[in-house]
Amino acid sequence: QVRLEESGGGSVQAGESLKLSCAASPWALSSCGMAWYRQSPGKERELVSTISPDGTTTYADSVKGRFTISQDNANNVMYLQMNSLQSEDTAVYYCAAQYVIAASMCTQKVDYNFWGQGTQVTVSS
Repeated sequence: QVRLEESGGGSVQAGESLKLSCAASPWALSSCGMAWYRQSPGKERELVSTISPDGTTTYADSVKGRFTISQDNANNVMYLQMNSLQSEDTAVYYCAAQYVIAASMCTQKVDYNFWGQGTQVTVSS
């Protein structure tokens, strides 16, 4: 069973930075992609950023230019560098991934079937 574990959350002042990590347990199966989501209490879950196995990335408009997603394929770790943090970025951040038996099973739309437990990010203004 694939396990995802987030770390790096904390409390910071507006304008400061944090770097989140998501460690995925090694697995012989194929990854279709990984993503960072975030959710505040009482709010809908929001897709923050995605990264494909080939390194292609996407970002929500609200974080473009401030957040950077990256991955270390050899060590099965995904990162989210968050700069110029704002109070609106306060949320629980989750990493997600899809693993399949064979890469041919992946589709253009990734169905994330593994999730971490989340890490809290609090930004004070």
